[in-house]
Amino acid sequence: MDVREAQASRPIYNDNWEMERGGELVWLCIEAAAENAKSVEKWQRQRRTLERLPSSLANALFHLLLRRRLLYPSLLEVFQFCVEEVDFRGENCVDAEWMAYVGAFRYLNSLNLSGCRGIRNSVIWPITGMVSLKDLDLSRCSKITDSGIEQILSIPNLEKLSISLTRVTSKGIKQLASLVKLRSLNLGGLPCTDQALGSLTALVKLEHLVLWGSEITDKGSLAFTRFPLLSNLDIAWTKVTTLSDLPSLVSLNMSNCTIHSISSVNLLGKPSLTELLVHGSTFSDVEKAFSHLDPINLSVLDLSSTDVSSFNFLAGMCSLERLNLSSSSMADDLIFPLVSSGFKLGDLNLSSTKITAQSLSILVGNLPNLENLSLSETMIDDSSLQHLAGMPSLRTLDLSKTGIKGFIQVQGEHAKKSSLLVLQNLAKLEVLNLEGTRVRDEAVHPLGLLKGLKSLYLKSDFLSDVSFHMMSSLQTLSIIGFQGCVLSDSGLLSFRPPETLQVLDVRGCWLLTEEALSSFCGSFPNIKLKHELIRLDEYDFERSQRRSLSKMKSDRAGFQFSSMGKVKDERIKYKRKDLTDLASSPPSEAVIISLSLLPEELKTMGGHSGELG
Repeated sequence: MDVREAQASRPIYNDNWEMERGGELVWLCIEAAAENAKSVEKWQRQRRTLERLPSSLANALFHLLLRRRLLYPSLLEVFQFCVEEVDFRGENCVDAEWMAYVGAFRYLNSLNLSGCRGIRNSVIWPITGMVSLKDLDLSRCSKITDSGIEQILSIPNLEKLSISLTRVTSKGIKQLASLVKLRSLNLGGLPCTDQALGSLTALVKLEHLVLWGSEITDKGSLAFTRFPLLSNLDIAWTKVTTLSDLPSLVSLNMSNCTIHSISSVNLLGKPSLTELLVHGSTFSDVEKAFSHLDPINLSVLDLSSTDVSSFNFLAGMCSLERLNLSSSSMADDLIFPLVSSGFKLGDLNLSSTKITAQSLSILVGNLPNLENLSLSETMIDDSSLQHLAGMPSLRTLDLSKTGIKGFIQVQGEHAKKSSLLVLQNLAKLEVLNLEGTRVRDEAVHPLGLLKGLKSLYLKSDFLSDVSFHMMSSLQTLSIIGFQGCVLSDSGLLSFRPPETLQVLDVRGCWLLTEEALSSFCGSFPNIKLKHELIRLDEYDFERSQRRSLSKMKSDRAGFQFSSMGKVKDERIKYKRKDLTDLASSPPSEAVIISLSLLPEELKTMGGHSGELG
C-alpha cells in the first residue's frame, strides 16, 4: 500500500506564470470548459481563440477532456496549434483515426502511447518526420515491430525513446544508431544482444539507458564505456556480473543479477555513483563486490531480498539517505554498522526482517534525521515503541502486521499501560500504519492525541464503531484507512469526518449496506469513499466535488453498486445473535459507547461534547 496516495484529482500543470497568475480562477474556467458535452460544443468552434491559448492551459484542458471521456478524434483538430504534450497512456480507443489528427499537431513535443492496444506499425505513420517531437513512449505496445522502427527513424530531433515490452528484435535495435540526438533510451524486456548494444555506441549523447531483461553479458557490458555521458543505467535481470568503472554513472540498477564486482572509483573528479539498486541479487562475495565501490557519495542503496549475511560494508557509507533492507537477513546482531552510517539517513526500510526491540534500542539517538521508517512484518511489539520517542524527526511510521496490541502489562501489577501514548512525542508524525496489528477498540484512544496526523491506516476485525469515531477528533486527517473492521451503518452515518478528509477507505467492512454508503456519499460528496459495494470513477468523483460547492440533498447519481456476490461474506465468523445486535444497534448507542471510552481530553476535542446526533 502506498501511504502517499494521491489526494486530489485536478490535472497537473506546468509550473509557469500562466497558471500561477490565474490560480483558482483558471482552474474554474477549465472546469467549466470540460463540464459536459454541451459546454464543449459551445467553445469548440472558437479556433482562433484556442490557437492563442498558452500551451500549459491547453495541455490541462486537453487531458481533462480525455479523462472525462469528452475528447474524440475530430475535436483533436482544435488543439493542433496549442498542445505540446499528449499523454494517451493506456487509452485503448486511440487508433489510426486519432493518430491522423495527432500527426497535424504543429508544436507537439511529447507523445505517450504506452499500453495503447490500438497502436501498431501503420498507425504511427502520421508522426513520421515530425520535427517538433522530442519524447516518444511506445512501451507495452505489443504490436510495434522492427517495421515500426523504420518510421521512428524519420523523427529527426528525438531525444527520448521508450520501446520496452514491444516486439522489436535485436535487428530493429541496431537501426536506432541513427538517432544520434537520443539522450534517453528504454529497451527494457527486449532481446538486446551484446552485438546490438555494440552497434549503439554512436549514441554519444546517451545519458539514460534501460536494458533490464536483455541478453547482455559481461562481454557486452564493455560497450558502456563508449557512452561518455551515461549517468543512469538499468541492467536488472541480465547476465552482467562485473561492471567496469563508468566515470559519469550516477544511478545503477543491477537487481536480480549475480554480482561479482561493481566499480565506481572516480579518478577524474566527476560525480560518482549516488544510487545503487540490487534488489534480489546474489553476491559471490559481498565484501569483495563492494570493495571497489566508492562509498563516500552513495546516498540511495536498495539491498532488499538479497542473500547478504554481513553488512559491515555499510559502515563507511556516511552519506546514505535512503536504505532498503526489507526481506533481507538483517537481525539484531547485524545492526551495528547502521550506527556509523545513519547520521544522514532519512528513509529506512526494515520490513520483513528479524529485528526486535533490541535493534531499535541500538539505533535510537543515532538516526537524528530519520523521517520514514518501515517495521512492517517484523517481531516488533509494544515494548519497542518506547524507543521510537528517540526519533523525533519521524514523519512516516509503518507498524503494520506486527505484534503490537496497544498495551503493556505493568510488572507486578494487574493494570495495563497504554503503549501508544509514546507516539504523541513524535510531533512531526504525519502517516501512521497499524494495519494487521492486534490493537483493539480500548487501545486506540491515544491516537486521538496525534494532532498533526494526515494519514491513518487501521485494518482489523477487532475494531468497531468506537475506534472509527475516535478519528473524528484528528482534525488534520486527509486519508483514513479503516479496512476489514466491524463498522456498522449507524457508525458510518453518525461519523463526523474532519474537514480536511479527502479519502475514506472502508473496504472489507462487510456490515455496511448500499443504502448507508449512498447516504454518506450524498452527505459528504467531497470525500472519496472506497468500498466493494460502490464503484466511483474519477469523473464521477470530480463532479461530486463540484456539486459540494453548493448545498445539496443526498442522492445516488453517479454511483454504481456492484454485485454483492463479488464481496467476501465474513458473517460466517460470527454467531447469528452477534450479527443481529450489530446490525440493529441504533446510532445514538454506538456514539455513546464511543464517547464513554474516550479520555477526557479527547471528549472535548473537535466539538465532541454531550451526546452526538
